[in-house]
Amino acid sequence: MAAQRHGATFKRAKRTIRAEVAEVRLDGRRAVLAMPTTFMNESGQAVAPLVRYFRAEPSRLLIVHDDIDLPFAKLRLQFDRGSGGNNGARSVIRALGSQEFWRLKCGVGRPPGRMDPADFVLRRFTRKEQPEIDLMVQLAADVVERFVAEGGEAAQQLTGGPNANG
Repeated sequence: MAAQRHGATFKRAKRTIRAEVAEVRLDGRRAVLAMPTTFMNESGQAVAPLVRYFRAEPSRLLIVHDDIDLPFAKLRLQFDRGSGGNNGARSVIRALGSQEFWRLKCGVGRPPGRMDPADFVLRRFTRKEQPEIDLMVQLAADVVERFVAEGGEAAQQLTGGPNANG
């Protein structure tokens, strides 16, 4: 969404980087947006080479991922946390050798009954859920833009602070 807002398109990254990237200027600052082409559980295989290639400090890295422990359509921005059970975040932590990066968690809620969490997060949103998801995606793009322009602490204010439950 942040890429679309700024007229950027994703292109295949350098051969050794398993991601598509879009470079944009947000509030006068250069930002590299990336979508791993790996499986979600192997995101670290894309993120670590990107961080090295662009010589970025992990503390300037923001990953965006789903979170079943966060209420549906709510956002939380946190720094220097563990994986929280998210396999993609776990892969990034392992590949970087650090958890000192920012994470924008997008709440999808808990699976109903005994539904497998993997099946739950991979399913399509229902027609009833879609309007809330669309709003969450818009707000997530706002958070990304604020993160680039003003840093993580300023961006946290858009999500209600570091420990907000949404």
